[in-house]
Amino acid sequence: MYNVPISSDLLKQSHIPFALSVTPLAKLNKNEHPPPLVNLGELGPVRCNRCKAYMCPFMKFMDGGRKFSCVFCGCSTEVPAEYFAHLDHTGRRIDSFDRPELCLGSYEFVATKEYCKNNKPPNPPAFIFMIDISYNAIKSGFVHLLCSHLKSDILPHLPKEAGAEESEIRVGFITYSNVLHFYNVKGVLAQPQMLVVSDIQDVFVPMIDGFLVKLSESESVIDSLLSQIPQMFAKTRETEIALGPVIQAGMEACKAADCSAKLFIFHTSLPIAEAPGKLTNRDDRKLLGTEKEKTILSPQSNFYTTLGQECVAASCSVDIYLMPNSYIDVATISEVCRMTGGQLHKYSYFQADTDSERFLQDLQNNVKKPIVFDAIMRLRTSTGIRATDFWGNIYMSNTTDVELASLDSDKTINVEIKHDDKLNEQDGAFIQAALLYTSVSGQRRLRIHNLSFNCCSQMADLFRNCELDVLVNVLSKKALKDVLHISPKDIREKLMATCSQILACYRKNCATPSSAGQLILPECMKLLPLYSNCVIKSDALQGAQDVSIDDRSYLMHLVNSMDVVSSNCFFYPRLLPVHDLDPDSKTMPDPIRCSMERFHEDGVYLLDNGLSLFLWLGHNVNSQWVHDVFGVQSLAQIDIDKSELLELENGTSHRLRNLVQMIREERQRHMKLSIVRQRDKLEPWFGHFLVEDKGFNGTASYVDYLCHIHKEIRALLS
Repeated sequence: MYNVPISSDLLKQSHIPFALSVTPLAKLNKNEHPPPLVNLGELGPVRCNRCKAYMCPFMKFMDGGRKFSCVFCGCSTEVPAEYFAHLDHTGRRIDSFDRPELCLGSYEFVATKEYCKNNKPPNPPAFIFMIDISYNAIKSGFVHLLCSHLKSDILPHLPKEAGAEESEIRVGFITYSNVLHFYNVKGVLAQPQMLVVSDIQDVFVPMIDGFLVKLSESESVIDSLLSQIPQMFAKTRETEIALGPVIQAGMEACKAADCSAKLFIFHTSLPIAEAPGKLTNRDDRKLLGTEKEKTILSPQSNFYTTLGQECVAASCSVDIYLMPNSYIDVATISEVCRMTGGQLHKYSYFQADTDSERFLQDLQNNVKKPIVFDAIMRLRTSTGIRATDFWGNIYMSNTTDVELASLDSDKTINVEIKHDDKLNEQDGAFIQAALLYTSVSGQRRLRIHNLSFNCCSQMADLFRNCELDVLVNVLSKKALKDVLHISPKDIREKLMATCSQILACYRKNCATPSSAGQLILPECMKLLPLYSNCVIKSDALQGAQDVSIDDRSYLMHLVNSMDVVSSNCFFYPRLLPVHDLDPDSKTMPDPIRCSMERFHEDGVYLLDNGLSLFLWLGHNVNSQWVHDVFGVQSLAQIDIDKSELLELENGTSHRLRNLVQMIREERQRHMKLSIVRQRDKLEPWFGHFLVEDKGFNGTASYVDYLCHIHKEIRALLS
């Protein structure tokens, strides 16, 4: 909402949560400039004496510019002599438009050594690649694929400062099964050296010098290592692997080198080796959708949760790439990614020939996207409101600071705000999110985002200024939090009740009187019933047994840190007709509604939900179109196991491939393309994403749900 109710009673009556979606490192649009970097030298950022809020455009200067009044707590603070400037006739500083922190909503400060651990600047961060070399990893072709592409396609994309010639990030390599192999890749060596740690009950780092190196200084040794790894372990028969000691080893290496780090762990099966973090198989799909589902969607022990907390303290974030052929207990393993601000990727039944592009693209995107390390975020609010609840893949050791071992441009943190006191309509409300972090070059910085709100005493003003997409993002994360505590039925009813209460409040307080049989929706919430039904039906929330336990846990992990754009598309996929594309156009075709009623048997439709892409081909599609795109004469001849479109020299093929590429570039993960022919065995699964239709596990269609919500609203009003 962009208009805040002046009292908690008004907010409670509306049933709309006052919540924010904060993406501190959000991707820039094409016409946007990055937040400017302000360096005030030894002085450091100027702050309020009492609440420690940072200088921002809302601060009011007085006494000829010698003091400023804090908009967050009202305290008056002396302006340092080095920062002084005179005021103009309106009371603004004469340098207001020369200083980003006095005229922009978002900007950065260079932090002084007081903001660093032990008062000394941090070392450049490290990326440590930890590769599972067990039998499953070798057999699937994954180890050979990774080692052959890591040097040429992944490492050249290490993130670097704008304008820098090379990345300052250090790299290190470990391979593992039920023992750990560390590699010395120091540039002066002719060949890499392997050091084996076989005691995985109590892991230690056998060396530091030569383990973490700068890519440009050790290129030939790293080349040599990556070409040797697949050969060295080609004949392995080891199937029992550990995971806990692997993460501990990465964390210890990070501590020993006194730097922040990001671990890239490539892992294939349930860690059943006798070692810390050993897990047992508890796969029981029958429990999904029942009262007992929370037992299998919760971690089976707190080992990985505690390990995640230790990793945050050591500024070590963990990204895990899973390639399982069977149950791997994502609910437990994902805890370490959730706590550290890391990412989880899952490629079930990984095969190098069909999954290679998706895996390599995901890895490349992950390595090159903007990232910061050892981050702490604090949210400051003006008098009368305060932040009470935080959601996301984060760790909080106290009630105010969000701690993240690393943070990238895809991660979002949601914050719920509550009233402490009555607000004043004239004064408005203010919020400042401050992120303290280490940059990729090892510099300590602060990124500041400011927001001001109007305040209202009328319900109509509140409903006129709501942001539906953020509301859906927040409701879905609240529901996810409930999954581990209440039954699926109660979650569904809670979401329906919230939707009904919001709309009933509007009907009662804002709508013009009309017959009870008429459904009246606020302009900016017309789609609330549609979206709330989509959230209820989504695989992350509803306990259908056609989704495995691991997939359910994986989706829950993803949704928990999704930004607004991603959650919007995940809950209501985008459906594009592509059978009549204009070959000369460069724009996206207009989407149609997600319902089978909109389909024609001679049509072709592309569906995208941010994680998967489907191309649906109608039974009577034009044979010329099929020939132009697939190079065959009929639908039956199309190879539906291929996940990429052929590069054919004609306008239709070019246009469709460009469209698929455009969609993939908008999304955070590389989406594999699945081809679905009408009446094929894959069609029911495709139909499951047509969210306006009745679900194949009995969930309501949009029309039925709308009727149900209307009934609920009438019951509440009577």
